[in-house]
Amino acid sequence: MSEENDGPRTEYKLETDSELRFEIENKNEVTVTLLSGYAELFGTELVMKKPYVFGVGAKVAIFTYHGCMIELRGKPDVAYVARETPMVQYLNCNSALEQLRAKAELDDVQGPVVMVVGPMDVGKSTLCRIFLNYAVRLGRRPIYVDLDVGQGVIAIPGTIGALLVERPAPVAEGFAQQAPLVYHFGHTTPSDNDVFFNVLISKLAETTLERLQANKKAKYSGMIINTCGWVKGGGYQHILHAVKVFEVNAVFVMDQERLYNELLRDVDRNVQVVFLPKSGGVVERTKSQRVESRDNRIREYFYGSKMPLYPHSFDVKFADVKLFKIGSPALPDSCLPLGMKKEDNFTKLVPVQPGPHLMHHILAVSFAETTEENVIQSNVAGFICVTNVNMEKEVLTVLSPQPRPLPQTILLVSDLQFMDSH
Repeated sequence: MSEENDGPRTEYKLETDSELRFEIENKNEVTVTLLSGYAELFGTELVMKKPYVFGVGAKVAIFTYHGCMIELRGKPDVAYVARETPMVQYLNCNSALEQLRAKAELDDVQGPVVMVVGPMDVGKSTLCRIFLNYAVRLGRRPIYVDLDVGQGVIAIPGTIGALLVERPAPVAEGFAQQAPLVYHFGHTTPSDNDVFFNVLISKLAETTLERLQANKKAKYSGMIINTCGWVKGGGYQHILHAVKVFEVNAVFVMDQERLYNELLRDVDRNVQVVFLPKSGGVVERTKSQRVESRDNRIREYFYGSKMPLYPHSFDVKFADVKLFKIGSPALPDSCLPLGMKKEDNFTKLVPVQPGPHLMHHILAVSFAETTEENVIQSNVAGFICVTNVNMEKEVLTVLSPQPRPLPQTILLVSDLQFMDSH
């Protein structure tokens, strides 16, 4: 170990089928360089002698099948080599998926649609990333579907979406966001509006299954679906609903035998249910860490992660936009109009008057042009954040990734807030 200008330097020798795990919780940055051998991060190969920089919040596991030498510069909070790793099991699952894709190509039918389920913080998103990266390295073009409204990997928290994955994710970042399909939910947990959440899952399933048929390469490659960590009660019902509407062939259950056995009992016999252990490197996050992670996700949307983006700030007149929230408070049966079901309230478009209460709220810009269209099932063009409300001039000041004007005038109010500190 030797001290240099950029912090302590440590070399790690990894044997076959082992991984280097480290975490960064403080303000330090850590640089990783592969000195010899072969290694990968969540399915993306590391390039020899290329330095990779990781910042605060990084939880990293660099795996090697054949052995390698890795240099770490900086001070991670934790760093160790693990001999016990489920990566070989994950690779075996991926090989089985690849066989299904090859068969689908021969028979000219749809490739495997697989879903990853499990409680919070067991590595579901990471497993999806591994499967996607391996598929792309084999020349496939799978569709990635994210139903986790708490984290929002494809867009921002409070949304669900889908993305055609064409190249491996860069080592320290997520997948390239080329024209993702995104739907506004507006809450960070499905329990805030179960009925609306199911409607969106059905709509996303219908659209992505159509897209699979439209693109031969995607059709054979199939779909990888990530889910949120709510697996009991209503959350379990959402899983069953998604398995049905997405026509799922296989469900990978991470780290919970109870959920595995419930699914074996409740899903169709032609759906394979596979139990997988979580990685020993997976760490449970506190509530405040979750909130911080959501904030960072929204900040990244406006400002970028590695490459800085420069969002625009401009005024929007109250008169030029129509604001809505989806779902109104539940009414007692006696107050409902004749023939109206209680469920209808959860998918109702409720007009919102502009005012100071909108400060810091995220608004989704809907692709719907008029309220005659099915606004609640329309996908969104993007998101803006209200940074000021001037009641005298009747204008909202908004932070937007694109310059004015807004592409459409129907805006959907989200529960999510973002304090712009730039």
